Amino acid sequence: MFTVRPDNTLVGHCEKLVKAYDFGKRHTANGTQEQQLTGMIGQSVVMDGFGLGYASGSNGFDDGVDLVFEGIKIDVKTMGRSTDVRRNYTNNFLKLQDYFDTDVYIFCSYHKVKKEVTVCGWISKPDFVAKRRFYPKGSTRKRLDGSTFDTFSDLYEIDNCHLNDIESFEDLKRQLRAFWK
Repeated sequence: MFTVRPDNTLVGHCEKLVKAYDFGKRHTANGTQEQQLTGMIGQSVVMDGFGLGYASGSNGFDDGVDLVFEGIKIDVKTMGRSTDVRRNYTNNFLKLQDYFDTDVYIFCSYHKVKKEVTVCGWISKPDFVAKRRFYPKGSTRKRLDGSTFDTFSDLYEIDNCHLNDIESFEDLKRQLRAFWK
């Protein structure tokens, strides 16, 4: 895991995107504007780390592929949090996104108070399918702090400890290259 503090230019760009485009073009569970902003910030931080600039949004729906690196189709999933990320924290993934033609998921957390993105790790889609846990819509989930929430959609979860750990964007790129040889 490693943490990046996005600059004001990146955040401002993402704020403009969320105002200009609706990134929740699904039939349900589209995410609030704040959740969409969180996703755009995480995606833009990762894209910038790969030297690809920021998310655009102008092409419309991306079919679940946020970026392509050396032929590898990557979906960046970012959760908003108000605490520092830990290895035992859970990442959520909506089941309705499961059919997208993606090779890899990169999971991130955006600390809304500190304004930092932690790149938690990555996992191939087949490994994600093997390691994830399923919770149907309406399931009550308990967080580590004891609070609970009911799922608003069918949901998969995976913990950070089940992701491939990374130390930097260069380490992430190296691991992806080695995995896809």
